[in-house]
Amino acid sequence: MPFKNLLNSLVERVPGAQGAILADWEGEAVEQVGIMDDYDLKVIGAHKGVILHNMCEVVDRLGNDELKEIVVTTKQAQTLILPVTRDYYLVLTLDRSDMLGRALLESRRCIQALYREIA
Repeated sequence: MPFKNLLNSLVERVPGAQGAILADWEGEAVEQVGIMDDYDLKVIGAHKGVILHNMCEVVDRLGNDELKEIVVTTKQAQTLILPVTRDYYLVLTLDRSDMLGRALLESRRCIQALYREIA
């Protein structure tokens, strides 16, 4: 299943989802889908990649553990950042709602499918 189909499925299954982006380690979009502006989604994806990179460095310094996911919550939105491999990551943006559990579950499923496609 191509990346776009996996991201489309993720956005469709998460109520309030605004967009999803698969990006590489440099923050460049590999594929993206969403109802928000493409440029805004790319900026969010690149910015969240910086956060992911910095957090991975901290986790590496603290021990031999592996970062699985980051949730950024603001007054109006939630953003999930999940590494797929060392070179790729997924960002899902959604409205601030009570759907965080559903968003995490569906994102984890998407990560597994993306990993199978990339590996």
